[in-house]
Amino acid sequence: MLHPDRPDLAVAVPVRQRSRGRAHLRVDCADGRDTRIRDIAEAGPLRLRLPRRPRGPCEAVLLNTAGGIACGDHFSVTVDVGADADLVLTTVAAEKIYRSDGPVSRFETRVTLAAGARLAHLPQETILFDGAALERRFEADLASDARLLAFEAVTFGRTARQEAITRGRFTDTWRIRRGGRLAYADSLCLDGALSDHLARAAIGGGARALATLLDVAPDAEARLERTRAILGEAEIEGVSAAASAWNGHLVLRILSRDPDALRSLAQRVLTAYREAPLPRVWQN
Repeated sequence: MLHPDRPDLAVAVPVRQRSRGRAHLRVDCADGRDTRIRDIAEAGPLRLRLPRRPRGPCEAVLLNTAGGIACGDHFSVTVDVGADADLVLTTVAAEKIYRSDGPVSRFETRVTLAAGARLAHLPQETILFDGAALERRFEADLASDARLLAFEAVTFGRTARQEAITRGRFTDTWRIRRGGRLAYADSLCLDGALSDHLARAAIGGGARALATLLDVAPDAEARLERTRAILGEAEIEGVSAAASAWNGHLVLRILSRDPDALRSLAQRVLTAYREAPLPRVWQN
């Protein structure tokens, strides 16, 4: 690899033992009412915790016992939601992506929703440290009447340190298929001085955090005006947000100079949009 401060100087990258985490979860609805766990598998530092709930959807909380993701780590999560099952998938805390000396870390999530299935994918934010290199991918295969609500947020630099990303790489890929056909595709790639890129008006307008909310459901487009009303009611100074809807889905984008303000707005919007409280781990 090239030396970060001397592009003309090649340096050897030390070979390290890297984390390989995998988590798999399958749920179904056996009696037409309650969602139950049918299969669960864990490997490496990834763990799934399943809080008991007296009613409502099944809730699964993803935990990374490694405490973060370092250079060259590879994590994968697969989720199968059976017919008419209802699942909320979240994370126990924000995920930290540490500085890399070359290798790229990867985090892949693949979900499958059968007929009538519902999944709310609501991880807490990802925090990129200066020098981090992350490739993230989210793929979903939905039956034509399944319902997917997916949220992802990214913070660029540690807020308490006022850290800027002077060197890094972040790619974020979404691919959603409904009824076997590609319905939504989105790709983001930022490379180099990420904070400088985000400072440009055409990219981030000075944002230090961004988020995407995607709703894929038979009635998603019909919820556009209600979503815009929610944004108006939840408005926070310094946070920009806008929603649009087409092709059977709704997309909400959020940008903010203040990551904490973005999180606050996201909590308000998600609670109002879902008409349900967020998982308890979000309140810690």
